[in-house]
Amino acid sequence: MLKHQSHIVAPIPDELRTRALYTVSELKAHGKADKEAVDKLYNLIIELTDQGLDFFFLEPLRRLNAGSMTMGMAKMGISSMLKGSKMVIHKVLKKLDEPSLAAILEFIEEIIHEPDTQ
Repeated sequence: MLKHQSHIVAPIPDELRTRALYTVSELKAHGKADKEAVDKLYNLIIELTDQGLDFFFLEPLRRLNAGSMTMGMAKMGISSMLKGSKMVIHKVLKKLDEPSLAAILEFIEEIIHEPDTQ
C-alpha cells in the first residue's frame, strides 16, 4: 500500500533490516501473541523507532554541523520522546492478540525495503 502513496524514507543498517525481517518471519511462524513474541516485537519496534528518530531529527542537525550544545539538547529531547514511546508501545503490545500481531508484522514487512542497486 505504501508504494502507491507518496512517503518518506529513513535508512536503517543492513544488519537491522535482516534481523527485522527474520524476526517478522519467526513471529509469523510462531503465530502466538505470547510474552516471547511481545518481547521480541517490542525490542524490534524500539530499535526501528530509535533509528527513525535519529534520522529525522539528528541527521539534519549533523548535516548543518550543529554545535555540541544544540546536538545535546536535541538528543535529550529525542531521549524523552523515545522513553514516552516505549511506555505506550509496551502498554499496547501487552494487550496484543493474534490478529493484531499479524497486522503489525505485515506493517513492518511493508515498511522495510532493500536498497536500490541502481
